This record gives sequence, structure tokens and C-alpha cells, in this order.
Amino acid sequence: MYYALIDSLAAEHSARMQAMEAATKNAKEKVNRAARMKGKILQVMGPVVDVEFDGYLPEINEAINVVLADPNADRLVLEVAAHIGDSRVRTIAMDMTEGLTRGQECIATGGPITVPVGDAVLGRIFNVIGEPVDEGEAIPADTERWSIHRSAPSFEEQSTKTEMFETGIKVVDLL
Repeated sequence: MYYALIDSLAAEHSARMQAMEAATKNAKEKVNRAARMKGKILQVMGPVVDVEFDGYLPEINEAINVVLADPNADRLVLEVAAHIGDSRVRTIAMDMTEGLTRGQECIATGGPITVPVGDAVLGRIFNVIGEPVDEGEAIPADTERWSIHRSAPSFEEQSTKTEMFETGIKVVDLL
């Protein structure tokens, strides 16, 4: 019985060690990927910004966050519009590019720009990157978010009945 207990404890210890090794390996991979997802601004031409990455090429429509010097400033998001070769992408800024400089750090998000959807957003006003601009309450963190490049619903998912479509814009809703 004593040997069975020791074998059981040894097996449990071995399983924990394997899990810790796997978690450590996974964390190292994530750190390495995050380091590769960093880029630098090469050129700013109005709302068009060229960014270069080392060992990573963001996909078309992927969001890139610009690391701003002022932590209190609004965040600036770039969206990849084209691959221009040599691990470089041409992006479109979703806000003003004033103050951007060559060499400024950017971080690819690994996904597209997303916006909140659902009951929490009804009657609210948002900017293009899904941030509320109406000075209302903050959107709950658990609110579902969808890509701005989401495919349209199929015809089977769409309704054919006549119903009032509320836009939230009083002038349009009164027409």
C-alpha cells in the first residue's frame, strides 16, 4: 500500500512537471511572437503610414496599435491596406497622424478592428475603432465585439417582414 501511495504521488508530480514545462514553453512562444509583432513607422504621408516588421507580416485588414509617447493621448490604430514587400505594410490611420515620427513603435494586434455589439451599444455613439464618444458610461468589458470586416448575413438569416428600423438618429427616424 505504501508503494502504491508513492507511485501515485510520483505520477502526480510528473504530470505537474510536464504541465509546467508545457506552460513555460507556451509562454516563451507567446513572448517571442509578441516581440516579432512589434514594428516601426517608416513613413507618414497624411493618413497613410508605412510600417516595417521584423519576422512578422500582418494580414490585410489587421489592426496595428501605435505606441504613443503621451499615455493620456487617444490611442491611434492603423489598419493594414497593402503589403509592400520586405516585411513592410501600408496602413490607413483611423485618426489624425499629427506627431507621428519615423522609428516610432507599433504593435500588431493579430486581428482586425472590432467594435462592441448588442444591447449595451443601443443609443450610443462610437468612433470607427469602437470607442464611445458620447461621454456616456463605459461599455462593459464582457460586451461581445465583432470585426468591422465581418461578412454580411446570408439571405436565410435576414428577415423579409416589414418592420421599423431604428437608427438612433432622430431626424432620420422621423422620416
